[in-house]
Amino acid sequence: MSTPTLNASVTLDRLSFTWPDGSVALDGVSGSFGTGRTGLVGRNGSGKSTLLRLMAGELRPTAGAVLASGDVAYLPQQLTLDVDRRVAELLGVAEPLDAVRAIAAGDVDPARFDAVGDDWDIEARTEASLAEAGLDPTFLDRRVGELSGGEAVLVAIAGIRLRRAPITLLDEPTNNLDRGARATLAAMIRSWKGALIVVSHDLSLLELMDDTAELYAHTLSVFGGPYSEWRAWLDAEQDAARQAERDAAQAMRKEKRQRIEAEVKLAHRARTAHKAEVEKRVPKIIAHGRRSEAQVSAGRLRVEMGEKEDAARAALDEAGRRIRDDDSMKIELPDPQVSRSRRIATIADENRSWIIQGPERTALIGPNGAGKTTLLRRLVESAQGAVDDSGRISRTSAERPDSAGSGADLLNSDRPRLAAEAHTDRIGYLPQRIDGLDETRSVFANIADAAPRVPEKELRNRMARFLIRGGTADRPVSSLSGGERFRVALARVLLADPAPHLVVLDEPTNNLDLDTVDQLVEALLAYRGAVLVVSHDDAFLRRLDLARTLEIDAEGALTEVVV
Repeated sequence: MSTPTLNASVTLDRLSFTWPDGSVALDGVSGSFGTGRTGLVGRNGSGKSTLLRLMAGELRPTAGAVLASGDVAYLPQQLTLDVDRRVAELLGVAEPLDAVRAIAAGDVDPARFDAVGDDWDIEARTEASLAEAGLDPTFLDRRVGELSGGEAVLVAIAGIRLRRAPITLLDEPTNNLDRGARATLAAMIRSWKGALIVVSHDLSLLELMDDTAELYAHTLSVFGGPYSEWRAWLDAEQDAARQAERDAAQAMRKEKRQRIEAEVKLAHRARTAHKAEVEKRVPKIIAHGRRSEAQVSAGRLRVEMGEKEDAARAALDEAGRRIRDDDSMKIELPDPQVSRSRRIATIADENRSWIIQGPERTALIGPNGAGKTTLLRRLVESAQGAVDDSGRISRTSAERPDSAGSGADLLNSDRPRLAAEAHTDRIGYLPQRIDGLDETRSVFANIADAAPRVPEKELRNRMARFLIRGGTADRPVSSLSGGERFRVALARVLLADPAPHLVVLDEPTNNLDLDTVDQLVEALLAYRGAVLVVSHDDAFLRRLDLARTLEIDAEGALTEVVV
């Protein structure tokens, strides 16, 4: 296992990549990443994950090159795992570990000693790495299939740490991690050796970075500082660019006005000179000389004024190019007309219940495995029927939720310890897995199913605010990218007609770029219905002006907490 190089770096030389269908992911990207922690940000679809895969050697560039100063370790956004493998194999230590154990049991086969090499302390180092990741050393001999998604991510990161590769690439490492695991990862990040490049939308994680790199319009730029400092710089730069554009536009108008005024003066002088010549107030030879001199002077003035106007136009164009005209979602939601006194839902454990009333926003937090998603599904099922793993709802003719019992009724029922009851059947549910769409039908058809009474033209206008427009609306869902699928699923929930009284979101910020998270926050703050959201993203939750935050502990008890 290698030792991280102090000057580890990755250099991109006019790097380009085109997918087999002809779509361009990266075009002539150049730049470099040095030693230390770098957060790589950019909008969904800007090519961040593709760039990591190219740096890791998983993809071959269409043109250009990636130059790495040492071995590269890579954690993809979606771990593809063989569930029957041992954790030791996922960590990459199975061979020397098994050899050490066999030798300790009396095996003297020379092949065993070759497998060990210099790694006689491999078991102790591996157990220490697991402990650093907050995992039990007994995980070594467990099957990968026995791990949760978050545990699998931490095991994979522990394996990367064991490799001691000089360059490490992590793609959205916090997506499957709960608060405790995120804190553990943060501690590991703080002590990371070598070059670490992290693609993430997690603001807390991005604040741990030494540098912030942005991939924007096929250009890579690196800023010395964490995300908050880079964002402040970008906002100031854009403010300055907009002011420069206003100043340039004003200068352009001034130069144009002065040119027109000069043309008027020249025309007036020409008419006066012509009149004097006609009336023979001056000798003909003098008039002719004056006319020639005036024409030369007018020509010089027109050239001078034209040059000034061209320079002002060029300055305006240059100022305009500095301003980002990004296409962003403009989410305007229908009014569900929920009164403040309307009971929307009840959530309870065996000791206490909480009522979501009117347009309140409630967060549900807790460690992975505590039952948050199960509770959300139980809530939706109480109103609309069974919900499968992908979020599809099988509607039933069950008793109307408006007649549901009180919180005390829930506590006295024979339900599991955690209970949830909806008092409305108008619920919009967005699960973690965006698999509840009909893959064979068009985007428009999927969304229209949720809003059957909205005229097609009006619905397409509303969809356009989610950046679903033109040919995209008529493509089959199966052809969409991950970011496009999320927008379609979100539009289906938020554009439903009649509008949902309660919007239920399970980890909605996973895989969203930071600008889209901003727009989602604005939409939820403006929404006049109730919101129930599960999230491990504290920065996101703090922005929602929550009425309450309920935490589920590992024993299934609910507590109201402050995030």
